[in-house]
Amino acid sequence: MSAFRNIVEAPGNSKFVLQGNAAFALGVVHAGYHAADGYPGTPSTEVIDRSLAHVQDRIQVGWSVNEAVAVSVCLGRAIAGYDSVVTMKIPGVFQAGDAISTSAFFTAPAGALVIFAATDYDPSSTQHVIDARHFLSSARLPVLEPRDHQEMYEIAWTAADMSREFHTPVVVLASGILAHSEGLITTQEPRAITPRAVPENLHNWMLLPSIARKNYNKATQERIPLIQAWTETSNLVEEIEGSEDWGVIVSGESNIIVKEALQAANARPPMLSLAITNPLPKGRIKAFAKKIEGKLFVIEDGDKFLQDKVALLDVDVIGKDEYSTLTNWTPGDVLELLSKHTDIQYKAEKKRINIKPIARPPSICPGCAYKALTLCVAKLKKKKKIFAIFGDIGCSTLLYFFNALDTASCMGASDSMRQGFVMSHPEMASKTISIIGDSCECHSGLDSTRNAVFRNVPGVKIILDNRITAMTGGQPSPSSEINLEQQLHKFNLRKAVEAEVERTVVVDAFNLDEIDKELKKALALAEKGEFSALIVEGACIQEIENNEKIRTLQIDYDKCKCKTCLLSDICPGIELGDDNLPRFTNLCTNCGSNPQICMQYCPFDAVVPLEEARDTSKQQLPKPEEVPAVTVGKDKLPESLRVAIRGIGGQGILFFGRVLSEVAKRTPYSETHIIKGDTHGMAQLGGPVISTFGCGQVYSPIPAPNSVDVLVVMEVSEVLRPGFLDLLKPDGTIIFNEFTALPVNVKREDYPDPNKIEKALENYNLIKVDANKMAYDLGDESGRIANVIVIGLLSTIEPFDNIPEEIWLSALMSVSPTDFIKSANQTAFKSGRSYHE
Repeated sequence: MSAFRNIVEAPGNSKFVLQGNAAFALGVVHAGYHAADGYPGTPSTEVIDRSLAHVQDRIQVGWSVNEAVAVSVCLGRAIAGYDSVVTMKIPGVFQAGDAISTSAFFTAPAGALVIFAATDYDPSSTQHVIDARHFLSSARLPVLEPRDHQEMYEIAWTAADMSREFHTPVVVLASGILAHSEGLITTQEPRAITPRAVPENLHNWMLLPSIARKNYNKATQERIPLIQAWTETSNLVEEIEGSEDWGVIVSGESNIIVKEALQAANARPPMLSLAITNPLPKGRIKAFAKKIEGKLFVIEDGDKFLQDKVALLDVDVIGKDEYSTLTNWTPGDVLELLSKHTDIQYKAEKKRINIKPIARPPSICPGCAYKALTLCVAKLKKKKKIFAIFGDIGCSTLLYFFNALDTASCMGASDSMRQGFVMSHPEMASKTISIIGDSCECHSGLDSTRNAVFRNVPGVKIILDNRITAMTGGQPSPSSEINLEQQLHKFNLRKAVEAEVERTVVVDAFNLDEIDKELKKALALAEKGEFSALIVEGACIQEIENNEKIRTLQIDYDKCKCKTCLLSDICPGIELGDDNLPRFTNLCTNCGSNPQICMQYCPFDAVVPLEEARDTSKQQLPKPEEVPAVTVGKDKLPESLRVAIRGIGGQGILFFGRVLSEVAKRTPYSETHIIKGDTHGMAQLGGPVISTFGCGQVYSPIPAPNSVDVLVVMEVSEVLRPGFLDLLKPDGTIIFNEFTALPVNVKREDYPDPNKIEKALENYNLIKVDANKMAYDLGDESGRIANVIVIGLLSTIEPFDNIPEEIWLSALMSVSPTDFIKSANQTAFKSGRSYHE
């Protein structure tokens, strides 16, 4: 039984620490929705992927080929009387813009239609920092913005009820910070909703121009005013009393950011907190503003949407400057703004180390099926046989860091851009290519493929088919054998492309020579005016069983002559050793037991079969020990605990937070608050990762400066990231793991000197540990348990040492799924504890 199902079936008033997306999904089930649809897109994916997909006996769930299709599918369900939700990221809102804005002007009774869109205002995993509220408000759609994790759960009820009552789609615009962080929530008793009866006819869902005009007027003059009047007494608007003469208006997730900042400054101003930003509760805002004798601030994520709307009410406010680029507030940003205009006791003390942090771009996974094609394209570009490579969205975007991609726009645009370029410069037909992944091809790329044939544009389009939507975590796409409903389907990407393109060639992703030959042949034919589609087929390495990833290769140093593998950045599984020779790293996946690319690429045949591969999965460990149940009194604990962990994707950084959340749930902190924040998206693939945790009197997954008890550094250079040291309390501790990892395309001599970094930290309370070496000594060559060793060490450091060892072990065992992992984690944890004791 899945963990999410257990949560769904728990009795009302149960407490859980849930990711924001999971909290919303739980609300969807408990609020009685009948169906959910969407398209995978960080940071919205987990609403369906890790949540609703596991309770398909309670709600109909599926992935559609793109967001526009998903919206129209759910519109059809609403017409049929079903309460439905459709999920997407912000670029998906604009991809589905026609479907969303058209559905906005149907005004007949129907089932609920809720659009869940997760923002990414950094951005960390999309190309959009666009504030969709301007578009959504012009479509006369109500926009709800959950303020915390509890409201992420509860907003599902509110949105469905509004949609049915006011005959409108409702948009839940969820902050990506809330969507991908975790917080403590309390559940309600589930309800069941009877679907509306099917209408006698569907004429109310016709939008001829004259009808569209009439419905637009009705939405503008009746629907929005009705909702605006409703907001004045809604619990989506909360007024908090305070003792300062100045006040703050906040919306959405900025609510908890501001509360975290105010706690750090020991300030208590009056606040007006909004979970709806279209339409606005104008009466409440005006009444609140009249009570404020001093200055009034507006804090919101995204653009100045709320700030400008409040200003139109003839209310003087302070917020972002006219050309501000601030789109995600942090507690530090809030404190800086307030300190300029009020007398709060906050002094920004930036801690600076005069060592530049190293760029750490995300990388394709070791053993990725895209690697052979990457090497071939980069080689042809270096030889000037290829001038430009037009790219797309997804894992294939990462080819940019290997000089095998030049551009990326929106999903499905790669070959369209190539076509426009070639039609402008026909001589470039044989010197430009496009690259797209299979899920993007199914999303909107097939339209572009068809256009190349329709417009007679010669050239080469490469479709990388790994049979999955890989970048967002391995969701099924039309190129997969089965859909989310676990049904076989009849769509075949290869046949679809062959039906469009006369010359379609399929090649094995792990056959380096074949890819090289077919690519050169296609380019030659492009010079003669022919269009070719090359489909490069190979399974995503993340979908291959672990027993297929055990390294079976070694380097014969008698044959090793050229270091071509290093100069080409062939794979994160190979690095330059201390002896100035290449060596395999613990990241090697053996190409999933496919023909290994490094063996094919080596010109001197220096990569040879390993005489005996070590299968650590069969390593014998003692049976895990039983952990006695113990408790800890509230009087033994500080008011709050905070920790921030930095490292790189693949080090198990997110696992820290899972363990810490389980620890806190076993203490009196479960009666106050528990919150955890993580970096997701492209950072998972070798880029910088930060995980934060707090329990007790805490609000935000983003800590205020000088508020964190312990900083954990899992990779040496990551301590240099801007703002990280600023989080530490004056008497706080740094756990410093002496492990280094070279990023993609970085030479060892360009890596910051670890000795200089340690020297710069000499005035801090620094605890050095080589957890990766300790893991190796325990038999873990991969270093996978290094994070657990550090958790053991953390449990001995003040103030975390106030929590008994048994609680730590109980928490660790609860997130260790097998006896083997339980035993390995117990051993690692105790090793970490003994290191400091």
